[in-house]
Amino acid sequence: MKISGSIALVTGANRGLGKQFVTSLLERGAAKVYATARRPDLIDIPGVDTLRLDVTDPASVAAAASAAPDVTLLINNAGIATGQNLITGDLAEIRREMDTHYYGTLAVIRAFAPQLAGGAILNVLSALSWFSYPGANAYAAAKAAEWSLTNGVRLELAAQDTLVTGLHLGAADTDMSARFEGPKISPEQAVTAALDGLEEHRLEVLADDWSRHVKAALAGDPSAFYAPSPAA
Repeated sequence: MKISGSIALVTGANRGLGKQFVTSLLERGAAKVYATARRPDLIDIPGVDTLRLDVTDPASVAAAASAAPDVTLLINNAGIATGQNLITGDLAEIRREMDTHYYGTLAVIRAFAPQLAGGAILNVLSALSWFSYPGANAYAAAKAAEWSLTNGVRLELAAQDTLVTGLHLGAADTDMSARFEGPKISPEQAVTAALDGLEEHRLEVLADDWSRHVKAALAGDPSAFYAPSPAA
């Protein structure tokens, strides 16, 4: 996969990692970049083709695929964080997380897959694909589902030579992580790691120390990662 000369489409391109993806793709010589968002009027990056795309709206997804029939690189970045727990949280918000991260990502992949033979898909995942944290359990569940989706579509699209890569990171310094007080990497660091990984034909990119730490912990006993509960 070569970024230079590619025709890319980025979801959730109006801010944060999405905006950085668009900027970096242009800097690396992408021939065309479709920058998409639910409100494309919020996209203020020169030199791009803007499209409306709400990943949770099937009609919007179909319209975007029809308007961008030449895409060779699809970057599924659109996401939300509702701050819901699973037992006491708002079930409608929990469903909205899953609709966005899992069903929305799947809908976009299904719509664009026929034109991505020989191309690539990058799904922006999270270290929370692999662990849960109070206050982010709905997000973690949705990202875990999206991780499994990434592995599944990779197998299904292998016959048409479509690279499917998952990007994992702890937290980036974006609006979505504004209330998080731990260490954050810059959007530039996350996107550079992702695009380098695509060009190296890597199936998985771990963009920071936190994602590498969590991934390594999966091989161990969960009790070594999670603190004991008060009732233990």
